[in-house]
Amino acid sequence: MALRSRPTARQLRLGAELRRMREAAGMTARETAALLGVNSTQMTHIESALTGVSEVRLRRLATLYACLDEALIDGLVKMAIDRTRGWWEEFRGILPSPFLDLSELEHHSTSRRDVDFLHVPGLLQTEDYARALFSFTTPELSESELDSWVSHRMRRRAVLEGPQPTPYETVIHESALRIRVGDRTAMRVQLTRILELSEADHVTVRVIPYDLDGFAGAGSAMVYMGGTVPRLDTVVRDAPYGTAFIDAEAQLDRLRTLFRKVESVSFEPERSRDFIHRLAKEL
Repeated sequence: MALRSRPTARQLRLGAELRRMREAAGMTARETAALLGVNSTQMTHIESALTGVSEVRLRRLATLYACLDEALIDGLVKMAIDRTRGWWEEFRGILPSPFLDLSELEHHSTSRRDVDFLHVPGLLQTEDYARALFSFTTPELSESELDSWVSHRMRRRAVLEGPQPTPYETVIHESALRIRVGDRTAMRVQLTRILELSEADHVTVRVIPYDLDGFAGAGSAMVYMGGTVPRLDTVVRDAPYGTAFIDAEAQLDRLRTLFRKVESVSFEPERSRDFIHRLAKEL
C-alpha cells in the first residue's frame, strides 16, 4: 500500500493518540510491532499517519496497551475507519492544507466554541464580509483565488445550517463587531446575519463590550472543536508561523478553562442580541 504523502490533521491526530497510548503503557514501537506481528517500520508509519490502521488492529493495540477507556477506543476506531471524502476535497490543491484540515475537523466535531476579538468568526461571516477580509491577504490573491477562498468559507457554514447542525457557542468582542471590514452596508448585513443565526436553538452568541473593567483576555482567540470524548477535542489557533492544531491533553484543559473565563465575563445571549441590534441600527 502506498504511503500517504500529506496526512490530514485528523489522520495525524489518530497516529498521535496511538503513540500516546503506547508511551503511557511503557512500550517501545519495536516491542509493540513484535506483539502485533508487524515490523517496526509499519508501526512507525501507523503512528506518523503515513498509513492507516484497521479496526481489528487498533482494538488489538488498545488491548496490548491495557487501555480500558471504551469511549476513547470507539472514538479512535471511528477516526480510523471513516473514509469520508467531503466537499472540502474539491479545494485540494487550490487552498492551503490547513483550510481543508479545519473543514474536515468541523465536519466531524460534536460541538464548536469560538472566541474572536478582531473579526467576526468564520462560520458567521457573510460572503461580502469574507471577500473584503480575504482581499486584504498578503500576498494579494488573484480573482480566481479570492473566489475559491470565499466559496470555501461559505461552504463551511453547512455545520450550522445543515439538517443536523453542530451545537455552537461564540464569544465576540465589540471590536470585531465595530471594525468595518467591508463598507457600512456590508457591515450592517453582517450584524443582521449574526442576529438571525443567534435565534437558532443550537447557536449561542455572547458579546464582550469595550467598557468591561479589568479584562485582560484579548489573547484568548480560539476555535474549540469537541471530539467524541474530551480527550479527542481539538483547538485551532492562529500563530506567527501559521495555523496551529492543538491536541495535547494539558493544553486542551488549559484552553477549556480559558474559554470558561472569557465566557463568564461576556453578556448573556439576550443582552448580546440587544447589543448587536443597537450596533446595527447605528450603521
